[in-house]
Amino acid sequence: MHLWLGLSLGALMVLAGVTGALLVFYVEIDRALHPAVQVAGHAGPADWDRAAVTLHATFPQRDGPWRLELTGRDGAIPARYYHPAERAGAGHAPLMAWLSPDGGRVLRAEFWGDGGMTWIYDLHYCLKLGPLGGTIFGWAGLALAMLLASGIWAWWPRGGWAKALRFKAGAAPVRRLYDWHKLAGLAGAPLLLLLTLTGVMLALPQETDSVLSPMLGQAQKAPVQPADAAPGRDIPVSRAVAVAQAALPGARAVWVELPGRGQGAYRLRLAQPADPSPRFPHSWVMVDRHSGAVLATADVARGGALDIWLKWLHPLHDGSAAGLPLRLAVVLAGLVPVALYVTGVWRWWIRRRP
Repeated sequence: MHLWLGLSLGALMVLAGVTGALLVFYVEIDRALHPAVQVAGHAGPADWDRAAVTLHATFPQRDGPWRLELTGRDGAIPARYYHPAERAGAGHAPLMAWLSPDGGRVLRAEFWGDGGMTWIYDLHYCLKLGPLGGTIFGWAGLALAMLLASGIWAWWPRGGWAKALRFKAGAAPVRRLYDWHKLAGLAGAPLLLLLTLTGVMLALPQETDSVLSPMLGQAQKAPVQPADAAPGRDIPVSRAVAVAQAALPGARAVWVELPGRGQGAYRLRLAQPADPSPRFPHSWVMVDRHSGAVLATADVARGGALDIWLKWLHPLHDGSAAGLPLRLAVVLAGLVPVALYVTGVWRWWIRRRP
């Protein structure tokens, strides 16, 4: 099982590992590759208001919801326009824009998948095949987990542990390749299994929910955008952010979705102190676009067992749950499949010769 899973799916594991290692520092690499967004200045509440005006003036035909990322650090203000007509049916393919810190200028704009890092991101999670690719990759991930587990089972010592862990430097090439293969696999297996299983759950959210919810209960859902029943003057973005943060004291707004045509509220995504995901947290507040009233909340701190499980998936998968040390460990783990594939295929090639 281990041999044939490795020969058939080993290259896929290498692809997932190498692209995943790059994506651990996706934001930093993307910023380094685009000098246009390397600007100084701190964005504040008034600048978010101006950024919203600039987006609507620069892209007047895009009257759906824009999302502003409130990064909490100096530099450009990122924004995304989900479901542009040009990418209909492509799954996750927003128009991405970056504005100056004062919100007055669009510094860069491109569709998801057109730039270097988002192209790699697409390759990593859906093989550049859209929603179907994500499903294929998710189910293939279960086979990759079996590949890892079968390798551990095949190695598991039936005798002494010292012999099973030894590296024989003077042995024949086929034995040295085996030793390199087993030691690299043992070193990387814990993190690789974690990354593979969290990746499967992220790629197959509906299947994950159907399996876990009977055991752990239902998870909280993001509030559904209401219709705009009484058109009128919109409150500023800064006020919506202040209202949302007051509704969940101690939380910090990370994303604010501007209401599109026919929609009745600002939808904000907030990071709680206990939320392990700094960039994609799991608490939500809906604020009426005209009155500023809080229409709905979803507080992950008050969620059930499934909420606790789900909030850890993404930060464990990309290493952001424990800062730089875990991110570096995830990068190294992503490179382990290269060593496993090379040593495994090389050893198989030697052994199959007459």
